[in-house]
Amino acid sequence: MPAAEPWPQNAVLYQPLKEEQILLSDNAACLAVQAFLQMCNLPVQVVCRANAEYMSPSGKVPFIHVGNQVVSELGPIVQFVKAKGHSLSDGLDEVQKAEMKAYMELVNNMLLTAELYLQWCDDATVQEITHPRYGSPYPWPLNRILAYQKQCEVQRKMKAIGWGNKSLDQVLEEVDQCCEALSQRLGTQLYFFNKKPTELDALVFGHLFTILTTQLISDELSVKVKGYSNLTAFCRRIEQHYFEVKMA
Repeated sequence: MPAAEPWPQNAVLYQPLKEEQILLSDNAACLAVQAFLQMCNLPVQVVCRANAEYMSPSGKVPFIHVGNQVVSELGPIVQFVKAKGHSLSDGLDEVQKAEMKAYMELVNNMLLTAELYLQWCDDATVQEITHPRYGSPYPWPLNRILAYQKQCEVQRKMKAIGWGNKSLDQVLEEVDQCCEALSQRLGTQLYFFNKKPTELDALVFGHLFTILTTQLISDELSVKVKGYSNLTAFCRRIEQHYFEVKMA
């Protein structure tokens, strides 16, 4: 692994507007990257922009601007940071690294997909939360047009992966199964791989903490997470260690 390069003090992370715009899945993704950078002890300034999604090279948030480079999403950001000599998973053997990647795939395939389903396929959530928030920075009729375009895009994806005809109860069951698998893997450990966090811990924290702290039209999603006391304790532990201390 290369020697660690100096991390610039002016590194910036861009995400949508926090209070009035950002949606559950994007908030989870942004928090996961913030947690990862905190765990690496790499400072970053969080900047909220209404058009962050359109500024991103991949069309997804968050993205970071470091020096003259722009990188979006957790996976590429982890690789970018590793190339600069900073890694959370270097201490793992090959079997553990494969296991870590498998659990990250599980989170992305189940938790992230469930979040997208809820915010774009559940009619009540779409009307009461998703459309108003997603279109909030833009004037009428652009706000409605952009929201409907995004909804069609996500619904096409849901159909392509076999989630298009799932009921909300079936989606919640997927979330419960994912949480059960994560809970069993974590057990009584501080982190998923013993005493030090990896990018898996950052990803799981981003999604679970966001689910636990985001007000939706019902609490059915957060109730699934709250059913696993070691996962809620895990979220609280990371919040206290990496966020409250930094803000003190």
